Amino acid sequence: MMPRIFAYIEHKGGAVADTAAELAAAAAKIDAGQVPTAVVTGWGAGLDAACDRLSATYGEVWKIAAEALAYPNAELVRSALAGLLPEGVILLAAHGHFGVDLAPGLSIKMNAALVTDVTGIDGVEGGWLKVARQEFGGQVSAHVRCDLSTGAVITVRPGTFQAVEGTAAGTVVEKAADVMPARRRYVETIAAESDDVDITKHSVLVSIGRGIEDKENVAIAEELAEAVGGAVSCSRPVVDAKWLPKSRQVGSSGKTVKPKVYLACGISGSFQHLVGIKGNPLIVAINKNPKAPIFRVADIGVVDDVLEFLPAMTSRVLEEKGAVVK
Repeated sequence: MMPRIFAYIEHKGGAVADTAAELAAAAAKIDAGQVPTAVVTGWGAGLDAACDRLSATYGEVWKIAAEALAYPNAELVRSALAGLLPEGVILLAAHGHFGVDLAPGLSIKMNAALVTDVTGIDGVEGGWLKVARQEFGGQVSAHVRCDLSTGAVITVRPGTFQAVEGTAAGTVVEKAADVMPARRRYVETIAAESDDVDITKHSVLVSIGRGIEDKENVAIAEELAEAVGGAVSCSRPVVDAKWLPKSRQVGSSGKTVKPKVYLACGISGSFQHLVGIKGNPLIVAINKNPKAPIFRVADIGVVDDVLEFLPAMTSRVLEEKGAVVK
């Protein structure tokens, strides 16, 4: 018998994370005939709003309300879920900061198998779940089997599965949970520095990475961004080098963006960067390393030096725009 599938859903201020619909799609890959159950923790009106939105995608929504859970603390959520979830179930969570914190300890408490950063699901056979995950920064795709006899805790890479449309008419069920005293506590949220460019609002992003080589070369990307009516974003090495402010960073420690076109210029394509790109944009990768992981997700790949390719592309764009004006 197929184990029951649950999905832990993250939310903020009533806004449900994009990964909610992606986890529902991942659940369908495991068992297409089952409507999964969402589990949501928190406190106040934001929790209620999130549960209402999720009822359109999930057959049942477990609402765990506690003032101590107002700020998502994986230590507290872990103890709450371990006391509520039935034995032998499958729990899905997004492979982000919170999911990585939550999953390992929860799998131990549940005596369940643990598989992290799943990028593909091949179904269940003989009580084993077959999945794919990437290792060594995306250089290796590993295919593994997960024993479901005692359940499983699985983190799913955001953006991997096509989000499903909400067609369910689920019910919201309030669940009481014992929230143990935490050994860590929320102190404060420090807003990241910002400038006058909000990369989350642009439909075209010219994103630069280590391949730009020097701060002076950032201007090359800025010229192309201006020509195509976009903005310049970047990967973490560019921020670490202080070539661009933190507000321009895309990725797990930066911002999540949903452009229509994403030009990845001199970016290797690590998971930490790709997790910040949502909405299935057209990804154009320019990198002089033909084995760069970014080419595995790119719609168009160009093997070239960005310092030579970007100026040439800018000139061509300006020529085409001039021809249209004439």
